[in-house]
Amino acid sequence: MMGKKKEIEVLVSGGQATAGPPLGPALGPLGVNVLQVVNRINELTKPYSGMKVSVKVIVDLETKGFEVVVGTPSTAALIVKELGIEKGSGNPKAEKVGDIGLESVRRIAEIKMADGYAKDLKGAMKEVLGTCLSMGVTVGGKDPREVQRELERGGVPA
Repeated sequence: MMGKKKEIEVLVSGGQATAGPPLGPALGPLGVNVLQVVNRINELTKPYSGMKVSVKVIVDLETKGFEVVVGTPSTAALIVKELGIEKGSGNPKAEKVGDIGLESVRRIAEIKMADGYAKDLKGAMKEVLGTCLSMGVTVGGKDPREVQRELERGGVPA
């Protein structure tokens, strides 16, 4: 039989978790090796450097063993990272902050599909395009709505 478990959810900067708050104070009383947990989190979140990532730490209170489950960054964070910009547009209708290719939209959609909201790649890509629209990001030089319509007509490009 499994021991009693405690879950702690925190938001960390990819690859930059520390033993300070919020992790240290939450984990310390549970008797786990906080440094081991922090090192594991940083190892798992390194690919998301510069982005906020949700992390769930599941501690077995009897064995003091732990498991780390990493969420995916928000679609907006992935777009910002792809473009190498600080943030989306404050006025997306008038001010465009960047342009990404359809292959980038597809890659972000594939990452986000792990969260399981979209039923298929086309649906996930449409979600990413919607985020592009609200951020003032064009796709292949086009308005994201135009790309959504093309997806509807032609399906997902190979």
